[in-house]
Amino acid sequence: MTDSLATRRLVSFMAAMGAAHLLVPRPFDTLVPERLPGRRRGWTYASGVAELACAAAVAYPRTRRAGALATAGLMVAVFPANLKMARDWRRRSWPLRVVAYGRLPLQVPLIGWALHVAREAD
Repeated sequence: MTDSLATRRLVSFMAAMGAAHLLVPRPFDTLVPERLPGRRRGWTYASGVAELACAAAVAYPRTRRAGALATAGLMVAVFPANLKMARDWRRRSWPLRVVAYGRLPLQVPLIGWALHVAREAD
C-alpha cells in the first residue's frame, strides 16, 4: 500500500512540531494553561513526545488508523493552549494578534486532516 500525500505530510507536520517542542521549548511553555498541575516545561516536553509518537504511529500502515485518530485527539486536547495564546496576545501588535486568533479556526482543518488519514487507512 502506498502512503498518500496527506499521510506523508501529516507525519512530517507532527514530527516537526514534536521536534520543535523538544528542541525549542520556551515559546511552547508560555502556551501551557496555568491550571495544569506541575511545571510548564514538563507539559511542553510531554506534548512534543506525544506529537512524535503520533507521527511514528501514522507513518506505519499497521498503526496508521490509530495514530491518525490519536493525532486528531491530541489536536483537540491542545486547543486550550491556542485559546490561552489568543487571550494572552490580545494586546499585542495587529500582526501577532492575527497569528494568535488565526490559530483557533485552523484546528478544525487539522483535525479533519487527521481524520481523513484515518479513513484512508481503513
